[in-house]
Amino acid sequence: MHGWGIIGTGDISERVAADLRVVAPDRVRAVWGRRRERADAFAGEFGIPFATERRDELLARAEVDVVYIATPAHTHLEIALEALEAGKHVLIEKPMATSAADIELIFAKAQAVGRFAMEAMWMRFNPLHVDLLERVRGGALGDVRAVRASFGTPFRASGAKLTPAHAGSALRDRGIYAVTLAHWFLGEPEAISATGSLMDGVDIAGHATMEHGDGRFAQLAWSGVEFLDLSAAVSGEQGWITVDPMFWAAQSARVHAGGVERIFVSPEKVEHPRRGNGYRPMLAAVEEAIVEGRLQHPWHDRDATLAVARSMDAMAVQVSS
Repeated sequence: MHGWGIIGTGDISERVAADLRVVAPDRVRAVWGRRRERADAFAGEFGIPFATERRDELLARAEVDVVYIATPAHTHLEIALEALEAGKHVLIEKPMATSAADIELIFAKAQAVGRFAMEAMWMRFNPLHVDLLERVRGGALGDVRAVRASFGTPFRASGAKLTPAHAGSALRDRGIYAVTLAHWFLGEPEAISATGSLMDGVDIAGHATMEHGDGRFAQLAWSGVEFLDLSAAVSGEQGWITVDPMFWAAQSARVHAGGVERIFVSPEKVEHPRRGNGYRPMLAAVEEAIVEGRLQHPWHDRDATLAVARSMDAMAVQVSS
């Protein structure tokens, strides 16, 4: 079996590393951190035998076959290309890169060197979302007509000074979940209308409507400066589904479909308890895909990743104009 390397030592890396220890026990072989002392501490916490502040040292290690990249989004392209050139498979924290064009470059490089590449859109592998997608695609709601989703929380819930330059685009960090959810059920939009707020040139909040033809639409919102409703809903001709907060990591939903009683009085409650920090299903899927020799995972492949990125690119242009 292949060994893992982790590039980045932030909060998300900690949560992923904890789940990776369960999915791939004793196979997390190396970690890179910008500061050596932080890399050493991370390695000690998760039982990783090698730590370094030099990426080339990690990428040169023969026992590392796949790397999880969880550095700031603007560094993803450079690091992913380095890792692929070194012959490593890559799982890249969302957003995979900061534009559709850069994502194209990553997938093209992965194809050229014959290595697996995927954006770490863990929501797609969440058992609840897998269940709901199967229900909707099986006709539970009839024709899907609308999606609503929002993700808004302050950059720092403690009330500390906002740091948009470090937190990055609220659209690409938080709005990506809402945009992705809408794409699942409605596909790529025909038109987009978006507006938002900037701080120091970085978007910190916004909302958008995606038009999908024949009256179908999605209403989406994101923010890094306030709380927004963290639930989501998918509506169709025969009912609707409400995904409980936090919709991207939800463990429960209510299906309002299947007759008057179910729609208006006692909707079906669907529950899928989270395992670990929620990343285990995605990590297991990546493991399986690599073992099978796949270069992409069919549930979240190049086309799906690029479609969402194109929508966010269009929103970003409108928000910044």
